[in-house]
Amino acid sequence: MTGNTMRAFVISVLWLIAIPLQAQQGTETVEPLEVVVGVDHSPPYRILEPGRNSGLYLEIFQEIADRLGWKVHYREAPFRRVLLMMKRGEVDIMLGPVQTDVREEFMTFVAPAFPPERRLFFYMDERHRIDRYSDLQGKALGVLDGASYFSRFDLDRELIKEPAASYDNLMRMMEKSRVDVVIAPELVGLHIVNKMGVVVQVSSFFVPGERSWIAVSDQSPALKYADDIRAALKLIERQGIKENILLKYLEQPLK
Repeated sequence: MTGNTMRAFVISVLWLIAIPLQAQQGTETVEPLEVVVGVDHSPPYRILEPGRNSGLYLEIFQEIADRLGWKVHYREAPFRRVLLMMKRGEVDIMLGPVQTDVREEFMTFVAPAFPPERRLFFYMDERHRIDRYSDLQGKALGVLDGASYFSRFDLDRELIKEPAASYDNLMRMMEKSRVDVVIAPELVGLHIVNKMGVVVQVSSFFVPGERSWIAVSDQSPALKYADDIRAALKLIERQGIKENILLKYLEQPLK
């Protein structure tokens, strides 16, 4: 890191620390930015319930927003709808999308704030167990509408993909034999299975996850604060706050 780069980083970190202190002292001189975050209800990542906004992604982002002095509003919608709102500039920020070429046309992937997570293949009937990629052929595969899993799968037009608006719906579809297999991120899939209390198996075949990002709509005024978002993320990583949040969700029973 060059001397100028180090100086810029130090200044930005000091500024981030100063914002909440100024706010507490009633001497804040920078008008806080209000941002709208598009969110699909997807425990344990994103939890929107009456009187409760939580989840792994929301808690990490709220720590960042607190250091920036931002006021955050959450707008709930299905995953595909959130993508559309980002494209139209109806929301400022999206938490957790995987980076793809298509999405880069209308949003900027600012910071890989969330850990990669394996994609698991859930099934109920032993005939639908997935031991290798070729086993996906001929099976009805439940996928989240608008989601990206991994390149080979996403681009494979020979596969039978049945979309739904939520992973809860996909698991119910599998219960009713409307799909044979559900592909889902590990924590989300296990959380839903445990919550529903259904007997579901996890295939031995899985796909390593990709990094999930804080993304900002290219039409949002928040985009000019991309460097500040990255600096705030580094700050909560250095303070051990991000690690503590991760451990809280990784160690707690899924229910």
